[in-house]
Amino acid sequence: MRLLFLGDVMGRAGRSAIAEELPRLRAAWKIDFAVVNGENASNGAGLTPDHAKGLLAAGADCLTLGDHAFDQRDMLQFIESEPRILRPMNFAKDAPGRGHRIYSASQGRKVLVTQVLGQVFMKRPFPDPFSDLDRVLRAHPLGGLVQASLVDIHCEATSEKMGVGHYCDGRASVVVGTHTHIPTADAQILPGGTAFQADAGMCGDYDSVIGMEKAEPMRRFVTGMSKGRYVPALGPATLSGLYVETDDRTGKATRVEMVRHGGRLAAAGPAPVTDAAPVR
Repeated sequence: MRLLFLGDVMGRAGRSAIAEELPRLRAAWKIDFAVVNGENASNGAGLTPDHAKGLLAAGADCLTLGDHAFDQRDMLQFIESEPRILRPMNFAKDAPGRGHRIYSASQGRKVLVTQVLGQVFMKRPFPDPFSDLDRVLRAHPLGGLVQASLVDIHCEATSEKMGVGHYCDGRASVVVGTHTHIPTADAQILPGGTAFQADAGMCGDYDSVIGMEKAEPMRRFVTGMSKGRYVPALGPATLSGLYVETDDRTGKATRVEMVRHGGRLAAAGPAPVTDAAPVR
């Protein structure tokens, strides 16, 4: 199976890039299932129902959220009626929506998608993500009812993301990090067969400070004082993420490639290859 994961969509620039490029990438790379993290798609904080509908219409089979899952209040109700949107499993005990679900991919194959929040350096304490992941992965072993599974670990610390990767190694097809908006250069297949990247990066304008216009963040760094609100940058966006091929029989990853498409980081993308896999 060919899986595509795209990192945190950042504001209007990220949404526009998804709308314009995701349909082309799905066709060119023959993607069977695509997951997009959309938690910063609406003005950099949360996701509105209308913007969620746009990302789904562009070709996302599933949207994951994060610690900003309900910054846009309409999502509290919308997530209950839209099964293609997931919030983190360990967000809060009584949070609406679900943190994992099995979806249908091409040819009737099944894909488990789940998301958890980390605990290290986060703004508020979240419950243990490892126990939640263990419960779900035990109930959905690879090679059983699901042909592939993907874990979105949304947190600050790369060490915690790597810990989750090794914890899930051999039990998930893909473990990929989100939240920090900066792509890491460690895409790999772990010893047990799980594709891993500590952070997928964002889908947004990289001529920015993690997707925000530079002036206000720089003012706060330099002077320690604020003058205005953070505003998402609106320059050409790079789609950043991970492309993974899996074995349908075992669910293990057989190939992993970083995705850098368009915008300022396009030159850092995978080298040109054959068989419709990611190209620059």
